[in-house]
Amino acid sequence: MLVDSHCHLDFENFEEDLDAVVERAHAAGVGLMVTICTALSRLEHVLAIAERYSRVYCAAGIHPHRVAEEGVPNLERLVEVTRHPKVVGLGETGLDYFYDHSPHDLQQESFRVHIRAAREGGVPFIVHTRDADADTARILREECGDGGVRGLLHCFSSGRELADTALKLGMFVSIAGMVTFRNAEELRQTVSGLPSDRLLVETDAPFLAPVPKRGKRNEPAFVVHTAETVAKLKNLEPEEFAAMSTANFFRLFDKVPAELSQCA
Repeated sequence: MLVDSHCHLDFENFEEDLDAVVERAHAAGVGLMVTICTALSRLEHVLAIAERYSRVYCAAGIHPHRVAEEGVPNLERLVEVTRHPKVVGLGETGLDYFYDHSPHDLQQESFRVHIRAAREGGVPFIVHTRDADADTARILREECGDGGVRGLLHCFSSGRELADTALKLGMFVSIAGMVTFRNAEELRQTVSGLPSDRLLVETDAPFLAPVPKRGKRNEPAFVVHTAETVAKLKNLEPEEFAAMSTANFFRLFDKVPAELSQCA
């Protein structure tokens, strides 16, 4: 089976046909999905979706775009959120200097709080980074250098240097549909050199639909196409990579019951 390790099922794009979206994912062999909270003001809605479907889990956090309006999260609140049985990670958090929707200092403070709460809550943190590799790497080294916390670079599109920093800290890297795009040769070269035992796949749905679905609303079922591309880059059969990436998911998101690895 495959796991869509990062999607946004609470977005309005899925309001009218969410049941069908989840059913199509299962039919495609996607046994589990993690729906990601981008604002704590939306957390109850995200939790309701995770509670509604037995094979959907969630992460809680504030996207760097939303820090200006949501504020830097309270450490104790984030730790408390991790006690919910369906919350298996914190985020997405991180830095985005491309759009600059939130001041850099607030983004950095929020990023650090998420990492510290993940350490205390015993769950991994999920990193969004764009045009901020140097600061992302610095904060990861400062907050994670002594171990005791796990993390994931989601929707990876950065250079090898940031990937190497994350890997040295024991983190994982998640690959989204961009790896299938015609103009993504540099990303494909980077992904081909990453260790297979640290790779996950995701859709980031409803965004970034992979080839051959590009231009359509992305959904968890489409992670199959991304996984096929990564399998080719790693010289693996699709079934081999599916098994490996799913095993990697359960190593990282160890709060998800291990018996669900056989649920597809």
